[in-house]
Amino acid sequence: MDNAKRGIISNAVGLLILASVSWAMELTRTAALALAINWLVFLVHALPNDSEKFFDATGSVTYLAMGAYSVATSWSAQWDGTNLRQFVNPALMTIWCVRLGSFLLTRIIKDGGHDSRFVEFRKHWLRFLGVWTIQSIWCFLVASPVLVVVTSEACSTGASLLDVAGWCIWAFGFVFEVVADQQKSAFRADPSNKGKFITAGLWSRSRHPNYFGEITMWIGISVSSSSCLHGAQWMAWLSPLTTFVLLMKVSGVPLQEAQGEKRWGSDPEYQWYMKHTPCIVPALCPPPAYDSKAKPLLQ
Repeated sequence: MDNAKRGIISNAVGLLILASVSWAMELTRTAALALAINWLVFLVHALPNDSEKFFDATGSVTYLAMGAYSVATSWSAQWDGTNLRQFVNPALMTIWCVRLGSFLLTRIIKDGGHDSRFVEFRKHWLRFLGVWTIQSIWCFLVASPVLVVVTSEACSTGASLLDVAGWCIWAFGFVFEVVADQQKSAFRADPSNKGKFITAGLWSRSRHPNYFGEITMWIGISVSSSSCLHGAQWMAWLSPLTTFVLLMKVSGVPLQEAQGEKRWGSDPEYQWYMKHTPCIVPALCPPPAYDSKAKPLLQ
């Protein structure tokens, strides 16, 4: 299949998913806002400059804009001074969004504004547009537990035990992701580690501890939101599922580990690390240290 057909299909399927899910959850205007932001950045910057430099930053802006729009159009009419859920959940999303967005933007600028994930997609403008369409979908799906809480009258109630549990889960995931990112940044900043792969800290317990933190945060938000969901609003649980699928099957683990295999695939120590270290969920105890006398694991 050529790139033009792939682009048409990705955009058509993406628009269908976004329209149907947002209609069912009564959030069509918010979904349209997400799509408009991504298409605008694509038309103004990405397409004319053949650049993905602001892709991650656009995702962050999309989250912030959806949250702000939902609060501005719904929250004020329902806020009674006691509903912590409608205050805390969008605040948690904002904290996560600003932290992760600034981290990713700083990293891409250091790398010269290029992201290897987009090489294939930039071969045709329709396929490139499809990436931005898909980003609007995943931003909407991931943020949906927060959007539902802010806009639903049923969620205009006092905090419950589910809320407290969800916020604690979110806090654990947030700290986990921040620590993992900081450990990797410090590792890369050390000149003596040039050309090496990280196996220290949280990275000794999981090959992708930052992704574990990311998934955990959205599970926490969804747990909190479950205090007041009903009907089609239960589709908000697509949030952690979408995060898991994207990281495990699309833009996270597959790309990261393909790059790792290309760089270190013939290194016995890397083979040992891949074999003995869990992919996402951290091991309670560190995997066994590399044994140079062990038989090579990969051929």
